[in-house]
Amino acid sequence: MFFVQRKWIATLFVVLLFLVGCRNEEEVTKVEPPVGSGDNPVSEEEVPFKFPLTGIETDMEPNDRSVAVIINNHPQARPQSGLLQADLVYEILAEGNVTRFLAIYASEKPEVVGPVRSARDYYIDIAKGYDSLFIAHGYSPIAKQMLDSGYIDHLNGIQYDGTLFKRASFRVAPHNSYITFENIKKGAESKNYNLNQVPPSLLFLDKEEIEVLPGVEAGAVMVSYGNSSFDVQYIFSHADFKYQRSSAGAVTVDFETEDAILLDNILIVEAEHKVLDHAGRREIDIVSGGRGYLLQQGKLNEVEWKNVDGRISAFSNENEVKLVPGKTWINIVPSLEQVSMLD
Repeated sequence: MFFVQRKWIATLFVVLLFLVGCRNEEEVTKVEPPVGSGDNPVSEEEVPFKFPLTGIETDMEPNDRSVAVIINNHPQARPQSGLLQADLVYEILAEGNVTRFLAIYASEKPEVVGPVRSARDYYIDIAKGYDSLFIAHGYSPIAKQMLDSGYIDHLNGIQYDGTLFKRASFRVAPHNSYITFENIKKGAESKNYNLNQVPPSLLFLDKEEIEVLPGVEAGAVMVSYGNSSFDVQYIFSHADFKYQRSSAGAVTVDFETEDAILLDNILIVEAEHKVLDHAGRREIDIVSGGRGYLLQQGKLNEVEWKNVDGRISAFSNENEVKLVPGKTWINIVPSLEQVSMLD
């Protein structure tokens, strides 16, 4: 009988311990910090995430470093590969009245990019402003000094021609150098470059702000670089609510897909240009700021531009102007007199 009582008491004790444990577990559950504070900083309202250079929503938190590639814009290099996927593209004069692109990738990675062309110092400075891995094939003397000094992480076709960079058979040099994103990653890993430093986010409009955007109606705008082969037209499409880009009268398309380049923001800025040598290499002031035009949603606004931490941004009344979520192109010209409205 005594043994039975002891057994019953022991069983009761175990049951009580279990109940206390459940109660403590409930209490622990109750004091868990709410989502969005303490050890749980992200709330459901804050997702999906947004890509830093386009403002486009994504279910996955962005964690990729931006990659900036110099892309050839010579008529013999058109249509190019990979411009369609670039978050940002800068179009700037090189020698003569010939432009090249600095295409910056973060949200999308095309399989192949090119034709890749040689670097100039101002392209390098802009790429560094986005903490980009810089890709080019060749360089000017000043650009070479900057790259050799370790100013920016980079991969260059001079060192990797035929390995990371491949020559296309359907075009002739210097318009035939291409690189894949797989080889960019391979080259970066071989040099121990960090590919996980996400660039700082740009500022973007929300839906309500987009609906009340001010500005002058601008259905078609031309940017002239003094060479008809490089004159640019931006035509607004009311069907897509984006601008379509043309060059020398031909729509700018992707080589692989033949899809047209459609843009959400076009910033055209005036910067001082100086010719430095007999080869026509230039010094372009991308630091001092100045006048500009911003095209969004079929409207044009006059803005001021400033260099903010190496990036060219539009300002109005000393406030940075927000962008429409999507793709942005920035044209740098010697004078805004080269910009005209088309009928």
